Amino acid sequence: MEKCDHHSNNQANLSPTAKEGGIVYTCPMHPEVGKNEPGNCPACGMPLIPKNVSKPDSDDFSQQSHQDHEAAMTNPQIAKKMEADMRRRFWVSFLLSIPIIMYSPLGINYFGLNLPTPIPANWILFILTTPIVFWTGSIFTVGAYVSLKARRLNMAVLIATGVLAAYLFSVLLTLTGGNETFYEAAALLVTFVLFGHWMEMKSRRGTSDALRALFDLVPPQANVIRDGKEITVKSADIVHDDIVVLRPGDKVPVDGVITEGETSIDESLVTGESLPVTKTVGEGVVGGSVNLTGSVKFKATQVGSETVLAQIIKLVETAQNSKAPGQRIADRAAGWLVIVAVGSGLAAFLSWYFGTDVGLMTALTFAVSTVVIACPDALGLATPTAVAVGTGIGAKHNILIKDAATLENTSRLNAIILDKTGTLTEGKPKVTDIVVEKGIDENELLALASAVETGSNHPISLAIIEETKRRQLTINNKIEKFESISGHGVSAVVGGKKIVTGTERLMEQENINLSSLRSQIDRLLENGNTVSIVAIDGQVAGVVAVADTLRPTAKKAVTALEALGLETVMITGDHDRVAASVAKELGIDRYFAQILPEEKANHVKKLQGEGKFVAMVGDGINDAPALAQADIGIAIGAGTDVAIETGNIVLMKSDPYDIVAALRLSKATVVKMKQNLFWAAIYNMLAIPVAAGVFYSSLGWSLRPEIAALLMSASSIIVATNAVLLKRVESKLTV
Repeated sequence: MEKCDHHSNNQANLSPTAKEGGIVYTCPMHPEVGKNEPGNCPACGMPLIPKNVSKPDSDDFSQQSHQDHEAAMTNPQIAKKMEADMRRRFWVSFLLSIPIIMYSPLGINYFGLNLPTPIPANWILFILTTPIVFWTGSIFTVGAYVSLKARRLNMAVLIATGVLAAYLFSVLLTLTGGNETFYEAAALLVTFVLFGHWMEMKSRRGTSDALRALFDLVPPQANVIRDGKEITVKSADIVHDDIVVLRPGDKVPVDGVITEGETSIDESLVTGESLPVTKTVGEGVVGGSVNLTGSVKFKATQVGSETVLAQIIKLVETAQNSKAPGQRIADRAAGWLVIVAVGSGLAAFLSWYFGTDVGLMTALTFAVSTVVIACPDALGLATPTAVAVGTGIGAKHNILIKDAATLENTSRLNAIILDKTGTLTEGKPKVTDIVVEKGIDENELLALASAVETGSNHPISLAIIEETKRRQLTINNKIEKFESISGHGVSAVVGGKKIVTGTERLMEQENINLSSLRSQIDRLLENGNTVSIVAIDGQVAGVVAVADTLRPTAKKAVTALEALGLETVMITGDHDRVAASVAKELGIDRYFAQILPEEKANHVKKLQGEGKFVAMVGDGINDAPALAQADIGIAIGAGTDVAIETGNIVLMKSDPYDIVAALRLSKATVVKMKQNLFWAAIYNMLAIPVAAGVFYSSLGWSLRPEIAALLMSASSIIVATNAVLLKRVESKLTV
């Protein structure tokens, strides 16, 4: 017999993608389980749920095929059906247990009941208990059969062993005319465990509220243009390059680019952007957002699993089903605990029956109680429930945490590097000053600079172009020999003149003398401006100064990060004096200035070399190498623009205070994980000796099987409830 894997490490059986391209079956209580054929959960014995099934054929979720767990635990209708099935089983078992108690020795001896018995009481108990054992408790008996057939011990085996031992022994006593039986123990054991499973399922379903809300953002159908006609199709049937029609109030079904019209879009439910965003031809729309004002048409560019919303859902689902490093240890302990339980139960029976004169009934009571109370369900639920709740809360607040390991690692952070542009500032600089040499026209300089900058998408380039448009100046689009010098500037030939715009370092490389404008450049830098120097045919012609506005919550975020005990460091490509000005305003003591994008990873390494466990916060695109180098990479951006793949934590909004929220949530989740693991471990350490009767002779302590079942279920409910209490941290996630 193989040792139990409460959450087995056998990848062939437990990988969520057990069979590439085929149906994968998973468990409603243990979603990390995945098998490529029908069967029962190796952890708890519940029937597995096949994926990619569109609709369940029955409400009986124990005896036939189930809905895909990914849909089941996030789709409200199917999740309700699963929970309803467990609830129905509990209530049937509970109602049948009431007369069982009344006719049992427990009711007669302890409650003084003396009910009429048209047939012998034991036969009444047999009739009432049988449907509990073989219908409401079938998830355990069937699960135990399947597990034993596969030479595996698990929770279902423990429960079934206790139930069948009490039931079959009672049947034997009934047939031989015995007086005392264990029918009530078998009935209450099933009832209490079903109640525990129901509460666990209810708790797990509650953790996915944010995911279900995301699913609901996609409209069931949409209007598209095909063959020149507007027709209504299911959103799932939209394909690439379909032209989708949006009217005011419509939800956007997929991602795409507007081809006709102008409107304002509410993206708050997807990206967290609180204000409506104006969209016109050539601009993108994201699935799940809401069209507010105009009627537009857009071309579908990402459909199905390609959409931003689908990626978010997949990321959160993956996170909720991931395991923390600490849970893997708990899983191995749980596996051995089942063997310990069976061994302890057998040892308890043999020692009490053959070593004392307590009798068969008492010895069997100790044995069954030991097997039941040692079920490692609480140990298996310890961190998954906390992870599910924590990641669900994060998704609700547009904070995507990729996996349980990230949650654990955040508790080790002691340093964080913040990219200035786009993280601490708006990332949308504006022109503040233009300084020109004698004989140079300010507008002419701006127009020439804009002509060169049109080949770049750098924020400074965009600011210069925007100012040129604001002044309604003409930009010469006929440029030649364009060259972009990474991190320094650009050059090109415009109207026969070589124009170079960029940093002082670029001007030095081009041997351009800046002495005539030195004092003006220094003044602008000291005021916190970023300068773009413009040279024409090798001679300095002027300076365009831009400034980026700090985000409203930047200073509070920095203060809060330092309050969390983190050394806060700023990194920027700006001039040292600009960086110093911003750092002083934010209260940051350490910064790295004039750093090229490709050099940022080296500065992350530098902090790691100082013994720091480092988080890096950046836009997820330009800062990808630095995010990858960091111990925790945090990608921050305006929802659809962020590269979701690049960070361990993805912040859909561009609010720096979300960094604080993510770390607080992660730390709170880790605390719950540790609390749950501690409780589960202590419970199992104390419960087995009490149930086995170790203290019976000295203190008179003993547990009947039904009480053992109640305590076992209560331990699981306590763990699940403690995880749900994480929701209290939500009030600390906003400014």
